[in-house]
Amino acid sequence: MKTTPVGLLVALLVVGALLTAGCTSTQSGTLPAAENGTESLLVYAGAGLKAPMQEIGQAFTQKHGTEVRYTFAGSGVLISQMNLTRKGDVFVPGSTVEYAAAEAQGLVAGSRLVAYHVPVIAVQKGNPRNIGSLRDLAQPNLKVALGDVNATAIGKSGAKMFRRLDITDAVEKNVVTRTPTISELTVYMTLGMADAAVLTLDQVDPAKLDAVPIPASENEVLIVPAGTTTFTANPGDADAFAAFVASDEGKAIFAKHGFPAYPDPQYANVTP
Repeated sequence: MKTTPVGLLVALLVVGALLTAGCTSTQSGTLPAAENGTESLLVYAGAGLKAPMQEIGQAFTQKHGTEVRYTFAGSGVLISQMNLTRKGDVFVPGSTVEYAAAEAQGLVAGSRLVAYHVPVIAVQKGNPRNIGSLRDLAQPNLKVALGDVNATAIGKSGAKMFRRLDITDAVEKNVVTRTPTISELTVYMTLGMADAAVLTLDQVDPAKLDAVPIPASENEVLIVPAGTTTFTANPGDADAFAAFVASDEGKAIFAKHGFPAYPDPQYANVTP
């Protein structure tokens, strides 16, 4: 895989965005602290879920009076952090695959299903490279940006799709970066540093990028789950928050931010 010196620029832009965010959040190894000693919940959430989860946290606090703090990162990083600290209350990753991995390690209990993460091919405005399918990502001299397979749900989805089409090696020759979060992947594309990327529909701002749909027969649609950790010190509020995320109100917030709510007949063939 090729490397690029502009990776640092992407990281700085993402960090800057986090510092100006309205809700308490972090993507580092340091967990966010509660303010003024108030009762609070710590939620581990996928970086690509930041917009709906912050709004859901604000709505939950208004209804229940419990502060919601977040740590946003790639799911692989979040699982490592939970293993290391054994602190926190709720886990909301980008897909049920990551949730199952955490459950297998004894970190979380049963989950509720919330919304769909629908992969698409993100291209520059006007689609100057005429990319019409996943197979086109294997054409020579194309710059392709992907999520890290070990850290992101979208990275895993892309890898599965490429294997299914038997184009893994050809696509890999075009990869110019693999980012640890989908948010950084979006920034990379928005800055015009790649011709194409596998993103999710909610990440594509139509004013900045175009989205090429992936046929259902080739796609690897993800389902966003929410559940409590096995080490939460506040199981009552933790379960109430997970239930709120998966409630009609929580799903409506996800839909507002571009995530089809679960269940949806259009994705009836998608299993958790």
